[in-house]
Amino acid sequence: MSGSILETIHTSLDVKRLTLAQQQELCSELRGRILSTVSRNGGHLASNLGAVELTVALHACFEPPIDRLVFDVGHQCYAHKLLTGRQKAFDTLRQFGGLSGFPRPQESPCDAFHSGHSSTAISAATGIATGLRLSGSPGYTVAVVGDGAMTGGLSFEGLNNAAQAGRLIVVLNDNDISISKNVGSLAHYLSAMTSNPLYFKLKDNTRRIVQEVPVVGQPVYRMVSAGKRMAKDALTASNLFESFGFDYYGPIDGHDIKTMTDVFWRARSLGRPALVHVKTVKGKGVPYAQQNPSLYHGVSPFDAKTGEIPAHAPSFCGVFGKKMLELAAKDDKIAAITAAMTDGVGLSDFSKAYPDRFFDVGIAEQHAVTFAAGLATTGCRPVVAVYSTFLQRAYDQIVHDVALPGLPVVLAVDRAGIVGEDGATHQGLFDAAFLSSVPNMTVYSPADYEGLERCLERALSADTPQAVRYPRGEQPILPEGRRLPDMTVYDGSQEDAGGQGQAPQLSIVTYGRITAACLQAARALGERGVRVRVVSLERICPIDYDELIPEISGRVLFVEEGIEAGGIGQQCLFSLFQRGACERAELAAVKGRFVPHGTTQQLLSLCGLDAAGIEARAQELLQQGEEHE
Repeated sequence: MSGSILETIHTSLDVKRLTLAQQQELCSELRGRILSTVSRNGGHLASNLGAVELTVALHACFEPPIDRLVFDVGHQCYAHKLLTGRQKAFDTLRQFGGLSGFPRPQESPCDAFHSGHSSTAISAATGIATGLRLSGSPGYTVAVVGDGAMTGGLSFEGLNNAAQAGRLIVVLNDNDISISKNVGSLAHYLSAMTSNPLYFKLKDNTRRIVQEVPVVGQPVYRMVSAGKRMAKDALTASNLFESFGFDYYGPIDGHDIKTMTDVFWRARSLGRPALVHVKTVKGKGVPYAQQNPSLYHGVSPFDAKTGEIPAHAPSFCGVFGKKMLELAAKDDKIAAITAAMTDGVGLSDFSKAYPDRFFDVGIAEQHAVTFAAGLATTGCRPVVAVYSTFLQRAYDQIVHDVALPGLPVVLAVDRAGIVGEDGATHQGLFDAAFLSSVPNMTVYSPADYEGLERCLERALSADTPQAVRYPRGEQPILPEGRRLPDMTVYDGSQEDAGGQGQAPQLSIVTYGRITAACLQAARALGERGVRVRVVSLERICPIDYDELIPEISGRVLFVEEGIEAGGIGQQCLFSLFQRGACERAELAAVKGRFVPHGTTQQLLSLCGLDAAGIEARAQELLQQGEEHE
């Protein structure tokens, strides 16, 4: 990229000195860099391609970190990273130890607020703008919000309290859903007019002249302004945002740098909250991404020239989707609900086969859960399919609206456990702990596809709240074990240790995908002469201790791909001690940390939850107190 404009950009000041033609060339270079990096590393493509001109216009008008840019969700921040001194590191995007795929203040002071979940930007930006006003600090606060985020209630909670924030601008990046209904050519004319600097100048001069007329000036201006607002509201439906106390501008072309720059300068001159509505196209500039933005929203590595994405083996998500189709064909009371993640949770085929029983509620997990509770009261069997990390937003609804009345809602918890490159905001490490703390809740965590199908069937046949959690990606290869109703027992290492017919010296209790790593560790310990039994729980809440206790002996190591505090391991080991079922035990889990981005295997190793880490913890447990025994 020798001699490129992008190489000369280190701060927003460098963007400001460019001519319009150079800014447009910069956009082309940004797209090329984003495409080449995401095609290698995976990541969010379509959303970032669509926000390139918008990001350049923002940097042409604002100066981070003095001005604070807050990106909702953050999956459109790649151009921002490239314009704020992170070009050399950009090839490490989403790699272990490299740049995050989301805004991260630890990376750069130009990232004003961390994000990774939706609908938070307006609330955060309102708080930042208010704090700057209270401290007398300079700078504007800009929240860049996608139209999808406006389906989340928190966005409107933020809008409701933003009127007094001061120097706050909300940029509504409308790239899919039409928020404002535009009526005919006259509305488009008014939109273009209210985005024109000449209009701003005429408006200001008119206000000044009329207001200076003695006695009648102010009343006349108020009357004219009221009439103009009524006409504009009727024609453009912009009254929603103006009713929240915002000056509204738009909709304007989100790929027209000149117009956006003019409007941003106007908005920042006001000194009060403004909302700028821009229309952009997801995947802009890359035909295959523009034609299929959903497919290229969050994508694994692919061919940058053709857009071809390598075929993937079956996944837990795919198996869930197929099982849902099978069960729905037999039971017309089964309904599926998702929060703007139809493809992500494997329900695309279900939505086509049973459109009357499929509900995409937008980015509104709280509503999804309570909506499901309402459905359940009528005899429906609702399944809420949601990523673990996003289910956190609906905890109150799970407790109050589902569990308290004991309604038969099934939570299909996708991406449970380590998820990899999306990083700390997306790791599904909390659901087992918070779901198992809820009375009336049954929680399953199968280790393979067969277990997932079995657990989903059991959950849908129950008349109480149920959750089935499963990881991202493919199932591990597991040997045959002894199937019990709620667990599977593996004695593979007994043979390696020459201990057939003898009680195990160590029992490893675990659940879910990590069963495979526990079995690898058990095999390695068996080769060292240690007799190990692995018990993989399938129902992790409530645990059937009458079934579990006869299967364990010796020392107990509980291994969990989730947080330690309040997790299944702590609950299980405490109950085992209470029952006198073990004397020495250890817990291997994620302890007191947020897990960063990297491959799943790298992160499991980082947390000591790969086969080598589990083997090491087992050896430590076996060595404890040996000198006294």
